[in-house]
Amino acid sequence: MKNVIVLCALIAILSSCGDKKHECDSKEKCHHSGSVLTGDHIKAALDSIKKAFPAADMQRAEKGVKQVAALWFAEDGTEADFITFCKENFIADETMREAAFKQISTHLETLLGYGNKMMVTMLLPIHVSGPEPLAADLMFGGFNPMSHLTEDMFSNKIAFYVLLNYPVYTLSEKMAAETSWSRKDWAYARLADMFSARIPGELNRKYNETATKADNYISNYNIYLGNLVDKDQKTFFASDIVRITHWGLRDEIKSNYAGNALDKQKMIYEVMKHIIYQTIPGEVINSGDYQWNPYENKLYKEGKEVKYTPEPDTRYLQMLNLFRALKEMDPYNPNYPDYISRKFDGEMEMSQKDVEKLFVEYISSPVVKDVAALISQRLGRPLEPFDIWYDGFKARSSVNEEDLNAKTRKLYPNPAAFQAALPGLLVKMGWTKERAAEICSKVTVDPSRGAGHAWGSEMHGDNARLRTRIAENGMDYKGYNIAIHEFGHNVEQTISLYNMDYYLLHGVPNTSFTEALAFAFQKRDLELLDIKNNDAMAEHMEALDNFWATYEIMGVSLVDMKVWQWMYANPDANEKQLKEAVIKIAKEVWNSYYAPVFGKNDEPILAIYSHMIDNPLYLSAYPIGHVIEFQLAGHLKDKKFSDEVERIYKLGRLCPQVWMKQAVGSEISTKPMSDAAARALEALKTK
Repeated sequence: MKNVIVLCALIAILSSCGDKKHECDSKEKCHHSGSVLTGDHIKAALDSIKKAFPAADMQRAEKGVKQVAALWFAEDGTEADFITFCKENFIADETMREAAFKQISTHLETLLGYGNKMMVTMLLPIHVSGPEPLAADLMFGGFNPMSHLTEDMFSNKIAFYVLLNYPVYTLSEKMAAETSWSRKDWAYARLADMFSARIPGELNRKYNETATKADNYISNYNIYLGNLVDKDQKTFFASDIVRITHWGLRDEIKSNYAGNALDKQKMIYEVMKHIIYQTIPGEVINSGDYQWNPYENKLYKEGKEVKYTPEPDTRYLQMLNLFRALKEMDPYNPNYPDYISRKFDGEMEMSQKDVEKLFVEYISSPVVKDVAALISQRLGRPLEPFDIWYDGFKARSSVNEEDLNAKTRKLYPNPAAFQAALPGLLVKMGWTKERAAEICSKVTVDPSRGAGHAWGSEMHGDNARLRTRIAENGMDYKGYNIAIHEFGHNVEQTISLYNMDYYLLHGVPNTSFTEALAFAFQKRDLELLDIKNNDAMAEHMEALDNFWATYEIMGVSLVDMKVWQWMYANPDANEKQLKEAVIKIAKEVWNSYYAPVFGKNDEPILAIYSHMIDNPLYLSAYPIGHVIEFQLAGHLKDKKFSDEVERIYKLGRLCPQVWMKQAVGSEISTKPMSDAAARALEALKTK
């Protein structure tokens, strides 16, 4: 499920820590918004600092002055103002620099914390179950009160004060310093990262409005499965089953492996293809007024065929609008001139090429075909494209879902019941009652309008939010399973905020790391229901489940990356052209890495994910999260889960590979997962 991590757009969208440096020598000029600062001005500023502070660290001073010069625009003042600012605000004394850092951290927590809280509150009508959002709700939901924060901080010189005194380091510099830096050094670096780009507030506002519209589009894209019919007007689903795209449809396919309900799965896949191709009747989206035969794409009203209007490529327009809004920010990111590099090199701190290489190596592994052959054998049929979501390795696949629904609905009839149960869930995972109560007192449960998400707090005294779907008759198993995943996010969000030594280090290196803990929680969902799996092969089955799930999501992520590369290569494309490109790319990735395994060509299934539509380039976090989670699971295997989770998630926002080394003793690698799958296959042969 989607995890919402917001640093008020200041860190998640605006910050970067690039591998390129902006430097000016005495012969070159820096041009920014009409501002002209020469190397002579930089030299004059440095000379003034040297004169005022003879014992100052001039190497740090030079770096700071150049950082200020790189983003000093005409409206910030004259060349003389620049020189005066540098002289008057450079902190030569290290004790004073540390004191300033602590005070800046306190102020930033206030700004980011209350800004985040305002956004959470204004989005409640959109995110939480209740009356349909009004037009005013959508307007307020798209309003980010922090959208001008960075702009304002440059205007009143706070950002320049930071850049003058706290160096911005490249990713390679951070990696090289991993053994020599203290926690304070890392915190200083994270402070400087926040101001390495200067995005106009208007562009932030525009992006937030666009993102809110896309999120609302996806959150209300429900399909009434009970209204699907075949050529004989036969229905396969209960009349009250409504599933959101894509999560709910995918999970419905997964749930039907236990009953081997192939007809249901095939029908849902037909629905998915119509969504991808945008041939779906607009009348059946979020509506139960009609019956729809997705095989023949015919619409019926009270048994009589009626005309319909296909959805007009709205799906791809959302993606295109987000691309356009993010592309407008490119000129204001000197370190990372496009969103792809900002997302990977800047935000994830793993290059897109390295991530793609990691994924391609994994999904090209010969182990894939062996696992696929086992799945086909277990199903007793050739594989279908939707078997990328095969769920038969999980313990719950042999448990009747209606029994699970009855159990979860009884346990959690409403949000208050689940809220009250949270501490007990942590106790079952090894936490003391006192510590469990402390963590859970900082988590608030809300009934979700969409599929579910977790939204962390950004300040002490505020709560993280857990959202999942809770119907009037209680939380069904799917909602419970999602809730346990989101609870993992909330535990990470709480530990990595409330138990962090430096506020600027709170959180995790990137979203993959919070997904890792969410996966670790989610796989314990049956255990938390006191349903034990005594199968001696359970560990091997889990390895196969992880392997196959990662194989699936890596392909989806490759499509996402390639689509963004296409949009940058074709910035003037319209939604129809984008739709055609997405489908073409999805088929190409399928044909390269999935068709040889499934025996079917030109399947578009990898384009169904809703993340592609409303959460730009987020998808890679999931497979990396799977890989990290598997490595974490191996590390936690012979250790107390709760104690290690506490230790590991207090590491904070280090670079990913540095975090992994300190957490589990090795860098991110897919080899443990592939090796475990191979061992599982061997174990099954000798069973």
